[in-house]
Amino acid sequence: MTLANRLGPAFRAAFPKTIPIFAGFWFLGLTYGIYMHTAGFPFWYPMLMSLTIFAGSAEFVAVNLLLGAFDPLQAFAMTLMINARHLFYGISMLDKYRGTGWKKFYLIFGMCDESFSINYTAEIPENVDRDWFMFFVTLLNHLYWFTGATLGGIFGSLIQFNTEGLDFVMTAMFVVIFLEQWLKEKRHTSALLGLGLSLLCLLAFGAENFIIPAMLAILGVLTLLRAPLEKGVDTP
Repeated sequence: MTLANRLGPAFRAAFPKTIPIFAGFWFLGLTYGIYMHTAGFPFWYPMLMSLTIFAGSAEFVAVNLLLGAFDPLQAFAMTLMINARHLFYGISMLDKYRGTGWKKFYLIFGMCDESFSINYTAEIPENVDRDWFMFFVTLLNHLYWFTGATLGGIFGSLIQFNTEGLDFVMTAMFVVIFLEQWLKEKRHTSALLGLGLSLLCLLAFGAENFIIPAMLAILGVLTLLRAPLEKGVDTP
């Protein structure tokens, strides 16, 4: 199969999966670009940061870091704490990224929450190249954020709207993704374990600190239950 014959079906399969991400990323990207503009930065700051960093939460935090005193250790610790969940994403994608060749470097760099959710759970048709499908999902999501942030920085002085509550767009999107996977699965052991362990960690550690303990707990429990889960045995 020629390269062109692989690219076309992969792009057509990937694009519809990313449409909900487009809506969320463009709104949040515009908000981020406007935020950078109001903080006094020219448009090329959000443009370059969205292109090279591509970590929405960290990019919002970076605004305050850029305005404050130079402290690389604080910046490193803050970024690691905010995006530590990506360590677990990477572990989960080891098998899926194996054998992807040069695309692996970009897949690793561009793996955000949304790209991970799609690439990990999507049912890729047999006639679609898996590597190129994941590449296009990652590339499209990256472009959505990049263009939104760039346009927000360029037109920040012209766009005036109330952005209160806009961050709920991403929460709603993840709820939809979760519900889609719930409907696809016959057994819901993994989902219920994730919800239960996350709730316990939320109660134990609070809203500010529960994510990493929850990820560790989910990883540990699912590792222990991997054999029965893979066999389709519903473990109470």
